[in-house]
Amino acid sequence: MEFEELQRALTIFSLKERVTLREIKARHRDLVKRFHPDAGGGDSERIRQINAAYQVLMAYCRDYRFSFSREEFLEQKPEARLRGQFADDPIWGG
Repeated sequence: MEFEELQRALTIFSLKERVTLREIKARHRDLVKRFHPDAGGGDSERIRQINAAYQVLMAYCRDYRFSFSREEFLEQKPEARLRGQFADDPIWGG
C-alpha cells in the first residue's frame, strides 16, 4: 500500500486524517446505503470505489501498531491530562 492510495481512500470517504475505526465503519455503511445499485438510482462504479477504499482503510487499520504509552493516552484523553495536572491544585482540583 502506498500513502497516496490511503489518501485517496480518505478522500472517497470524506474523512479527516485522524478518525476512529467506528467512524470509518459508520461512514462506509452510510455510503453503501446511499450509492448501492439496489437502493434505486445507485451507481455501481461508485460503490466499487467505496468498497475498494474501505478495503484499503481496513488493511491499514489491521496492520496499525497501537501505542499504549502514557503520552499517547494523554493525547487521546485530554481530560485525564488536565485532571492529573490540576487534581492537587486547591483552586482547580479539590
